[in-house]
Amino acid sequence: MKFENILADINGFGRFQKMIIVISFIGRFTLPCHFMLNNFVAAVPSHQCDISSLDDGGIFKNLSQAERLVVSIPFQDGSPSSCRMFVELQYHLLLSSSNMTDAPTVPCQNGWVYDNSTFKSTVTSQWDLVCDSRGKNKATATIFFVGVMFGAISFGSLSDRFGRRIVLLVSYVSGMLFAVASAFSTTYVMFAVLRFFTGFCITGIVIVSTVLSVEWVDIEHRKLVGVIDSLSWTFGNVVFAAIAYFVTDWRFLIVSVTSPLALAIITWRWMPESARWLIANGKLEQAQMYLKKCASMNQTEESTHTLTTEILSTIVVTKKRDRPYSYFDLIRTPKMRKLVLRTGTLWFCIAATFYGISFNITGFGLNIYLTHFTYGLIELPAKVSVYYVLDKIGRRSTEVGTLLLAGMCLGINIVIPKGINLWRLTPKLWVMLTVVAVIGKGFSSASFATVVLYSSELYPTVVRQNGMGYNSFMARFGVAMSPLILLLDEVWKELPQLVLCSMAVLGGIVARTLSETRNRCLPETIEDIEQNSE
Repeated sequence: MKFENILADINGFGRFQKMIIVISFIGRFTLPCHFMLNNFVAAVPSHQCDISSLDDGGIFKNLSQAERLVVSIPFQDGSPSSCRMFVELQYHLLLSSSNMTDAPTVPCQNGWVYDNSTFKSTVTSQWDLVCDSRGKNKATATIFFVGVMFGAISFGSLSDRFGRRIVLLVSYVSGMLFAVASAFSTTYVMFAVLRFFTGFCITGIVIVSTVLSVEWVDIEHRKLVGVIDSLSWTFGNVVFAAIAYFVTDWRFLIVSVTSPLALAIITWRWMPESARWLIANGKLEQAQMYLKKCASMNQTEESTHTLTTEILSTIVVTKKRDRPYSYFDLIRTPKMRKLVLRTGTLWFCIAATFYGISFNITGFGLNIYLTHFTYGLIELPAKVSVYYVLDKIGRRSTEVGTLLLAGMCLGINIVIPKGINLWRLTPKLWVMLTVVAVIGKGFSSASFATVVLYSSELYPTVVRQNGMGYNSFMARFGVAMSPLILLLDEVWKELPQLVLCSMAVLGGIVARTLSETRNRCLPETIEDIEQNSE
């Protein structure tokens, strides 16, 4: 007997399942905010050397601010240098129409002055993470996602061992505590450490809530749940642009985007444990209790007479049902090894492509808030479209198609001529570049929405959370690589786009080798995977 038969009797998409979706939506709202937080809290405001303390006996202090800049800081492309100042004041430049000079310069000696017109404060201005220390600025995002990587592995294993529900609460509470604590950091090192643990803890929310939602719905509505879970990410991204616009202090911004977790903790009391997981682990009485609650809320109490422990015990047929499963089980058998290799590669490619585009938030001449809002908004039609095509052409074809189309958009951007002077003469090229980039972001977002649902359907119940934890680890590895890929523009300006395009195409090729899961029951055991002829 299949678990889907039980769900069909008690309604696999009633009020009970909708309650789970709503509770998950609340907790997932904060995830995109924290994942993209570095774009704002570590933004680099316009800055220049602090010259307020300079004086040579009286002449300097009588100059206007503009004149002080001319004689103390070299100009580059009409703007004062961000990182260097003259060794000696160059008064002769006041008589010249050009700021060009061969006078020796040194790094800023007295710190920096920052433009606060866009951001009241950032971690960059807080600890002077500019010029020679700009590597620390880049490291804040990497440190966070390294935490996410290890959190994915840890929470995936914990969830398969101790259950979805309790691990979700642990993720809620610990993620909120570390995030709020990071807002009160007094040193850069303290901030970096707390951001690592924030990433480690909140990643449990995404992998646990997604699997928990999918395991409670019937086959017909799995795609809807997958898309709704993904839309919570889109909603968070769009709203985050507005929150960041009004909250320009980095400490208050972190607290603001973390606060929804308090509501998630309150609503957790109504979140049920996964009946699939309970049955797979031999906890039949608890599974029976939650299934009866589901039947009662869905008003199908007449079907509860079939919810006996004897019937439930026939759902999973395995010799060692009560043994603990680990990540080793993902590679213990041949077909599972192939599945792990393929999905891991797929998640890495998708994440690197998606975040490679998302982190390039200042590349189109628009202000940072409008770019982030546009990037978030394009995800809405992309994911709604996914909902309509998942059942028409299948999960595999949707994944392959969206990745190849994303790669095509990245390829088009490589051949579009660039350069400030060229854009001034032909502004249509600038518009074309922006439109193609936004559309590419939409396709990459659609591929991400698809792969979460697709992967949860490919892995068997007994190791599904371990599998999703591993996939999430590979995705965060791809995210951590994205900033490094963008730095390749120092070798060749189009190299980052070429690498991202290649990854999208590789992901599409790998996705083509996976099994189709449309209208199929979820596999329950590893034996189900090994016996599958496809």
